[in-house]
Amino acid sequence: MSELRVLSPTAILGYGFPLSSFQAGLERDPHVIAVDAGSTDPGPYYLGAGKSFTQRAPVKRDLHYLVKAALERGIPLIIGTAGGSGAKPHVDWTLEIIKEILQELGVRAKLAVIYSDVDRELLLRELRRGRIQPLGPVGPLTEEEILASSHIVAQMGLEPIMEALEAGAQIIVAGRAYDPTVFAALPVLKGYDLALALHMGKILECAAIAASPGSGSDCLFGYLQEDAFILEALSPERTCTKLSVAAHTLYEKSNPYELPGPGGTLDLRETRFAELPGGKVKVSGTRFRPTEKYYLKLEGARQVGYRTISIAGVRDPIMISQIDDIIAAVKERVADNFRDLRDYQLHVHCYGKNGVMGSLEPQIEPAHELGLVMEAVAPTQEVADTICSFFRSTLLHYGYPGRKSTAGNLAFPYSPSDTSTGAVYRFNIYHLLEVDDPKGLFPLEIREE
Repeated sequence: MSELRVLSPTAILGYGFPLSSFQAGLERDPHVIAVDAGSTDPGPYYLGAGKSFTQRAPVKRDLHYLVKAALERGIPLIIGTAGGSGAKPHVDWTLEIIKEILQELGVRAKLAVIYSDVDRELLLRELRRGRIQPLGPVGPLTEEEILASSHIVAQMGLEPIMEALEAGAQIIVAGRAYDPTVFAALPVLKGYDLALALHMGKILECAAIAASPGSGSDCLFGYLQEDAFILEALSPERTCTKLSVAAHTLYEKSNPYELPGPGGTLDLRETRFAELPGGKVKVSGTRFRPTEKYYLKLEGARQVGYRTISIAGVRDPIMISQIDDIIAAVKERVADNFRDLRDYQLHVHCYGKNGVMGSLEPQIEPAHELGLVMEAVAPTQEVADTICSFFRSTLLHYGYPGRKSTAGNLAFPYSPSDTSTGAVYRFNIYHLLEVDDPKGLFPLEIREE
């Protein structure tokens, strides 16, 4: 075929899309519908806990339209990083929703399921062989971290998804996947340029965020040609521009010329962006440079304790002028009162002063009111509750120089003032694994549902 057309309905499955935009995309006769369903942006909790950061109802709403359209048109639907983080609980959660939809539509489909969970014993062996290395500013991986992780996934490349397409899958549900792969797999299978397919996928992954004005809840369409690709927003409210498309090419990247991924790097030194009539942008010149060895990114999370938070406001200018010293003094009071409880963390996020940027905040003068988020993390929920409660009550009645009222220093928007938020996780694995077979860690299951 002279052109391969890809419909990206939304930035993340469950974020929604206007039906008018989706219909406009279908009218352009796509060869595949592809959608990214996950991200590490919401933090480690969701991978660690095996839960989705998107809610079931909006995910099912989006999937209803995607499944129905794909089956009616006889084109594949490809879902990457299913369930938000792509571990087995997330994939199975997505599969249950798809099964419901198929039953409600009264149809059957050939499903491909690609899990991305990595066996701990395998990782221990590979670690001992020296085949795991840090990715970015993290330390070397240890056996203790591997064993302590609640879930570990590897970020698959194109090959497992291409295998599923070759097997004739109508719906592909993949675990953790390199974001562009769900958009690039069919084009590469059909013989299109690898670099252009991946670059187009890099932009399509967040749908209309790459348009102007950007939106994660709207559709984007890609036309892949022999020597270029073209992007088009599907809402009359949006348009693609050179700036919006080029900016999204660099989205979440530290190097403007090289975008690494499984098996190699996209080289953007010769990439060109050109605006076309009708609010479209043509992209050409991207090259792919394969790496000598094939690496997969590993992601893992481990539980580090339990969290309790309390939210309060401060309006007294005298207290605001001394807030850092007051918080430090109250922390000392907590430490003194609970000398036998050393294994806890106590943080105060001071919004209106430096709650967002912390020590990097260039604006020295605080606002006329502050919002305090008090947070205690401890090995048990009971200890976290205790530390947060004591800090909150001590700060509420703390006597600081110049204080004029003893009625209380804090304004609480909620009762109860303290909230136990449960388990806390941290990313403890963010490393590269050298593999001999790009498909070896990703077994393919074909199911008739």
